[in-house]
Amino acid sequence: MEEGRPSSTALSAAAARAAHPLVDERPLIFADPLVARLLGGLADEMIGYHRGSGDHIILAGTRAITTVRSRYAEARAGAFGQYAVLGAGLDTYAFRAPEGKRVFEADHPATQEWKKGLLDAAGIPVPGNAALVPVDFEEPDGPVRKLAAAGFDTARPALVSWLGVSYFLTPDAVAGTLAEIGRLAPGTELVMDYALPPGLRDAEGDAYAEVAAQVTRDAGEPSRSRFAPDEVDALLRVHGLDVVENLTLERAVPPEAWRRTDALRPFDYFRLLRAVVR
Repeated sequence: MEEGRPSSTALSAAAARAAHPLVDERPLIFADPLVARLLGGLADEMIGYHRGSGDHIILAGTRAITTVRSRYAEARAGAFGQYAVLGAGLDTYAFRAPEGKRVFEADHPATQEWKKGLLDAAGIPVPGNAALVPVDFEEPDGPVRKLAAAGFDTARPALVSWLGVSYFLTPDAVAGTLAEIGRLAPGTELVMDYALPPGLRDAEGDAYAEVAAQVTRDAGEPSRSRFAPDEVDALLRVHGLDVVENLTLERAVPPEAWRRTDALRPFDYFRLLRAVVR
């Protein structure tokens, strides 16, 4: 990621969420009412790729993973008074959260400054119950201390989502962040996704991974970490988290979500898990 430039994968994920209700059929997997507005002048171009080539494996696959993971995480948000979104990118939950819920977005400073500019241009204010906290997950001074300095109460259970991030970090950085999360208040929940290594994916997952690897390398954001399900379960357990669910995309949403005739299909390259701090 170039200095002063946002994450291109954050932009692609936001475009996929914005395109979903426009190019895919019902039932919608997830609806983000603010993301197209947030994209502003970029929306037409980015959504246009999905309109013109929406059945391409990368575009359709990215719409599938981004909508499923957003739905999965936000389904848990109502159970907690505070919500930390690690690697928030262009996520919009903080700007549509119910009054009284504290939301903390943590992301790379370059991406976060770019997002602030988009928010200003779109006329979307940062509400008083939200905080945008600059964090570099590869640095030794991890996110929790910075979240706490911004008002995050580490003594109260919270929901922590960490989506679209782990596979771009080194294994040591993944372990370091999990260690911090594991020291939060008992009952805190983590929702995260991770990428499977070769040999554990299905054919569609292999095809997506092959193309995605080239795309992210060209963007300067190569994939660095992949985990087998038993490996990630063991890693979380070491750091004080008990895995409650470790799911394929297909199982992370109700079965009726996949009764469709458009290009969206579940594929097995990314998994979603939910874990609880013990």
